[in-house]
Amino acid sequence: MGGSGRDLDGARSAAIDAFLETARQVAAPAGDAPRLVFALDATMSRQPTWDLACAVQAGMFEATARLGGLAVQLVYFRGLSECRASRFVADARALTGLMQGVSCQGGHTQIGRVLRHARNLAGREPVKALVLVGDAVEEDPDDLCAVAGELGLLGLPAFCFHEGPDPEAAAVFSEIARLSGGAFARFDAGAPGVLAALLRAAAIFATRGLDGLRLAAQEDAAARRLLAGMTGG
Repeated sequence: MGGSGRDLDGARSAAIDAFLETARQVAAPAGDAPRLVFALDATMSRQPTWDLACAVQAGMFEATARLGGLAVQLVYFRGLSECRASRFVADARALTGLMQGVSCQGGHTQIGRVLRHARNLAGREPVKALVLVGDAVEEDPDDLCAVAGELGLLGLPAFCFHEGPDPEAAAVFSEIARLSGGAFARFDAGAPGVLAALLRAAAIFATRGLDGLRLAAQEDAAARRLLAGMTGG
């Protein structure tokens, strides 16, 4: 990964070129800011939740501003084979700009590519957390779980936030979280505050680790959910 967005295998398009250009222009983070990978399903069913995530993601930056800040990389997949990653950005406006340049398109999930990307990135540079937001799993669960285990060995926990009624997808999200050392939580797109709180809690972990999450959990329900998932409490 370098300083600009890039295709993780798929064909280029005009929309991708626009995404790349936006990614080049946004502010770069401070070099020592903790890094979080923010991965979203951008297949057609996700448009309402994509819009929601765009609206509430600022909470990740707000939660860590007084703790030294946070660097976030946007990863998304959509269509037949498109899976892309931005550069790391240091503020909510930059991430909003990236997200507003992406429209959801029909296609199958590519969670495996997201997990492998996070694994490869963590093998080269420090990454504190992966946040995965989605509603479906259309891949082999055993393959996904194998990579999730590798994330766990690298010390990269996945916080898997599942929206929707699919119990099988929820079970896979939960197992990815468990094997990576992260946490699983469900949210309802009709209650935007829940996702916002979960993102804030994940950002606090990325910035201050378990100790910071424990401190936040004293007053924050979302932090308590993630802490319980990570510690078995």
